[in-house]
Amino acid sequence: MGIAALDHAEMIGSPDPQAPAFVAGTSFDLEAGHGEVSSARLVATAHGVYEAALNGARVGDRVLAPGWTSYEYRLQVQTYDLTDLGLAAQGNRLSFEVGNGWWRGSFGFHGADANYGSDLGVIAVVLISYADGHLQRVVTGPDWQVTRSRTTFDTLYDGQHIDLRITAGDPQPARLVELDRATLVPQVDGGVVRHESLSPQKIWTSPSGRTLVDFGQNLVGWIRFTAPADPGREITLRHAEVLENGELGTRPLRSAKATDVITCGEVAEVVEPTFTFHGFRYAEVSGWPGELGVDDLEAVVVHTEMRRTGAFRCSDEKVNQLVSNVVWGLRGNFLDVPTDCPQRDERMGWTGDIAAFSPAATKLYDVGDILHKWLLDLRAELPARGFVAPVIPDIFKHFSGGDHAAKIGPTCVWSDAAVWVPEALWNAYGDLERLRQHYPGVVGHLDSVEAVLSPTGLWDTGFQYGDWLDPDAPPDRAADAKADVGVVATACVVRSATVAAGFASLLGHPEDAERFTALADRTRAAFHEHYVDATTGRIRSDCATVYALAISFGVVDGRLREQAGERLAEVVRAAGHKISTGFAGTPYVTWALTDTGHIDDAYALLLQTACPSWLYPVTMGATTIWERWDSMLPDGSINPGEMTSFNHYALGAVADWLCQVVGGIRPAAPGYSAIEFRPVPGPGLDWAESSLETPHGLAACRWQIADGQLTVTVVVPDVPARLVLPNGDSHHVGLGEHSFTIPAV
Repeated sequence: MGIAALDHAEMIGSPDPQAPAFVAGTSFDLEAGHGEVSSARLVATAHGVYEAALNGARVGDRVLAPGWTSYEYRLQVQTYDLTDLGLAAQGNRLSFEVGNGWWRGSFGFHGADANYGSDLGVIAVVLISYADGHLQRVVTGPDWQVTRSRTTFDTLYDGQHIDLRITAGDPQPARLVELDRATLVPQVDGGVVRHESLSPQKIWTSPSGRTLVDFGQNLVGWIRFTAPADPGREITLRHAEVLENGELGTRPLRSAKATDVITCGEVAEVVEPTFTFHGFRYAEVSGWPGELGVDDLEAVVVHTEMRRTGAFRCSDEKVNQLVSNVVWGLRGNFLDVPTDCPQRDERMGWTGDIAAFSPAATKLYDVGDILHKWLLDLRAELPARGFVAPVIPDIFKHFSGGDHAAKIGPTCVWSDAAVWVPEALWNAYGDLERLRQHYPGVVGHLDSVEAVLSPTGLWDTGFQYGDWLDPDAPPDRAADAKADVGVVATACVVRSATVAAGFASLLGHPEDAERFTALADRTRAAFHEHYVDATTGRIRSDCATVYALAISFGVVDGRLREQAGERLAEVVRAAGHKISTGFAGTPYVTWALTDTGHIDDAYALLLQTACPSWLYPVTMGATTIWERWDSMLPDGSINPGEMTSFNHYALGAVADWLCQVVGGIRPAAPGYSAIEFRPVPGPGLDWAESSLETPHGLAACRWQIADGQLTVTVVVPDVPARLVLPNGDSHHVGLGEHSFTIPAV
């Protein structure tokens, strides 16, 4: 069962290839004389997105299936259990509604359309097993009928239009659609599903007289409501993340219209636009009959099915809100692909964002399946490029406005995702077989980088995003960072080559291990020769990012590491403990301060509320992580840069440090097969607690300072574990709960 079952089916589509959506269906009876039905399964996938129904009941809980993969190489196939849906002896009706999704329709830069193909299609088989072992198949083919969909328009950026007056009309024979069966692969993750719904917190009239709704949380999904029986009435929903001057702040959406239009029909019906999604906290509603009430709408939250595994809380509620913002940013952007943002005309799998954020993600959710799926796409895409593209799936090659990736080649941090994301998954889950599947991407990335190093041994050639969105960069020049791009890139080579050497040894590739170790050593030596003042320890461009990377990536050690730590602390203090790092440096600056003995400075950086800082957006009412430190300015206006999102998780990478250092739970071996509890209290917090459902059970750590005493309590799963207290005392702790009290420092 699975992909092979589709050998008997054909992909079908609408007789009108230009139809924005269509419904394909067939009727079938059970085959008599074989006893009771023992099981029934549906196996399906599509070019586009689909929803299946059997006898009027929705099949499964997935939305936007089959999701987005590198369709040229991998098209996921879903399997559903129909056994309990009540097949009738006669007259069963199976149908599929198919829309554009990522396959076709405006998606990408420069008005890109039909990136993967102009034809929508669905392929499916129902497998019915009987008590006597007989197998009945119901397969898609030219005998199926196609009828009109009520969806008259649908794109992920612009929204969905649904006309409830439309009836099926006369059925027409389905048209066969071309399918490359070699692309069919099993579903890897749980797919996108609905999670919860949020009610409006406030409804009011804007200065321009428009009806606005606040759901109280920046989220990703759509609005569900009951459309009244009022034929021809149009109810329009516009979405935005923020308000500006009392109206929807839509400028950050750029060209994305983010608008759903529902035309009412003869009877009242519950409606939700499931062939699109929006990033929003606020909605503007027009065309509603009478006064809109809080019970009339609900915002439906959707994202990939993931299990919440980790938590962090502390005595500062602003920090707790920061962690909540990280969680909601993760949820909104882990929608089938780990995206950069969920609201504007982008929503692509930018590699730099997930390279920075993946360690933090593993501390909050079980993200093993979705990131494994994404890394399989990365591996599939790499041979054609010869390097890791900045977005995966690599949709840039389809853009009529130009293939951005082809112009830039491999880039540090972004292309390093091929190594850093598998590293995060290995540390979190310890799955050697999955690491083996990711390894070709690791090798391909290092090969591409080694080929572009300059004769000096530095990575100072080609385009680099570098320390993207340095807070001191002008709003319209995001790459103009203080950190020298060659310094950043060369440090990344050291880290990636070192990690790759470790992977090679684990997987039984000694020649690769030797090669990557030599690459790391050569690159480290070149970094020292060209970028480090051997006397003072100063690193070229002398800013927080270069010191944080040199320390965290093992580029400097001994006396130079100590000097780098001292200089980093000086730079951080000189900035008034405001953030001075971008995408490259931010995940590591608190780590580097901590690891070189400057924990007070790390805490001061965390607890800063002035702009730029992690807590400044919290003071401005943020409920997700912003793309820029100042996506909203103190006066409530939106950053003037063209690129401004209010739901980007990259700068939320600090959650990794919060969970491991402040919260104190660290993997001492891959997959937490051994654990080190090492909480590091600091000024400004009276207590902190973290927990993580590891592959071996629950681990938890709490510390509290009261009456001059520090009490640390840990919960240990059945693995070897050690508790290291701030005074240096070390205790081996076994299964269960343990508490220790020492004088607070």
